[in-house]
Amino acid sequence: MNKDLIIIFGNFNIIHPGHLRLFRYAKSFNKEVRIGLFSDDYAKDDLLIGEEYRLEALKANSYIDKCFLVNQPIEEIILEHKPFAVLKGKEYENASNPETSALNSYGGKLIFSSGDVSFSSIDLLRKEYFDSNRIHLTPPRDFISRHKITETDLLQIIDKFQNVKACILGDIIVDEYIDSEPLGMSQEDPTIAIKPLSSRKFIGGAGIVAMHGDRLGADVNFMTVLGEDERQDFVHQEFQKTNINANFLIDPFRPTTLKSRYRAKNKTLLRVNDVSEITISESLQETILLEFSKIANTINVLIFSDFNYGFLPTNLVKKITEIAKVNNILVLADSQSSSQTGDIARYKSVHLITPTEREARISQRDNQEGLVQLAKDLMDSTQCQNIFLKLGEEGVFMHIGGTDQHETDQINALNSAPIDTAGAGDSLLITSALCIAAGATIWQTALLGSIAAAIQVSRVGNIPITKDEIIEAVKSFKF
Repeated sequence: MNKDLIIIFGNFNIIHPGHLRLFRYAKSFNKEVRIGLFSDDYAKDDLLIGEEYRLEALKANSYIDKCFLVNQPIEEIILEHKPFAVLKGKEYENASNPETSALNSYGGKLIFSSGDVSFSSIDLLRKEYFDSNRIHLTPPRDFISRHKITETDLLQIIDKFQNVKACILGDIIVDEYIDSEPLGMSQEDPTIAIKPLSSRKFIGGAGIVAMHGDRLGADVNFMTVLGEDERQDFVHQEFQKTNINANFLIDPFRPTTLKSRYRAKNKTLLRVNDVSEITISESLQETILLEFSKIANTINVLIFSDFNYGFLPTNLVKKITEIAKVNNILVLADSQSSSQTGDIARYKSVHLITPTEREARISQRDNQEGLVQLAKDLMDSTQCQNIFLKLGEEGVFMHIGGTDQHETDQINALNSAPIDTAGAGDSLLITSALCIAAGATIWQTALLGSIAAAIQVSRVGNIPITKDEIIEAVKSFKF
């Protein structure tokens, strides 16, 4: 037995973050990691990319020591190399594994893992203020080539945003950024002391989704609930600057949601959320249903931007979705989970959902499976057509339905130096919705959505993305 060798077998059509985690996990054993890449002749119908390109991509990975082509049964290769272990994804643990008998013959191990899953937050707030000259996006050349995406096609899609009539339903948030000066440790008790210098407010939550849509050129309807407080005045003032048809319902028993971020030296020190998670009253739900019914025959895309603060109870979501289905309206959904609250799986049979990996795992109660299996399970439970799994600094993982064999692909984060990651998912959601409604392919949609997210994280606070910014970014790729 070669005690210093681990082998991983596979097609590796697209090397996505799930694979990278598996490679990193293998390397953590402090052993040589080899990849047995199934050749074109061996894999046959399961291939999307030729073996020379797949081999080249694997050889460029720093976690991998050697790669070789597989042209014979795996069992024969195992007996030839006699590795310490063969590593496979967690999703194969309960399947039939042909490697087992060969490994058992000499005491080798078959290890199942999806690598390391971490939800640790990373502070990516490196600079304080937005400067358009600091936006440097990295084009995903391989992705663009695989899906034959052209600049002309993308620009034509963006131009069609003006024909889209959208409706956004969800929780509005007032985001407050409080710039402070750190004073040090309090002498009275072990507490960090700061001195507030200034504050800025932005529209957040479903409100910024609507504002993005407006600035991107779409005809936008927006419905949400506000508290009977001073914050609603700020919301009204900001929406008066737009062309959005906003319907603000008032609930005197809840506050207008406020999220305050205390910042110093380009860092967020503390977040304070003044929110209500109590479900809105039956009468308000009936009003929302009635108001949506009035405009259902005038829109072509519906977006649920759910922050789980009580505006979109499950029964209301179900009724609105049924109305949308009758009117042939495209439906997209995002359901954010700040803790264990929220379940993206309650959005059934929609065209696209955009959860984070964490939100998907909370929904499926799964902290073990790899990304492909996680997305497949989520798709099965929701019966949605497509999933964009947001992976933060690792980009977006796509699980696409519509065929007997689901397709997967991935786009790395296009902005390698984000300033403020808040709002990236909102910009991805609305841009994806407009793309689909404008007739874009799901791959064109993923690329334009990723571009929007990359622009959004280049500045502090929720500032609506414009159509011109998207166009400029597309042209910067130099197809």
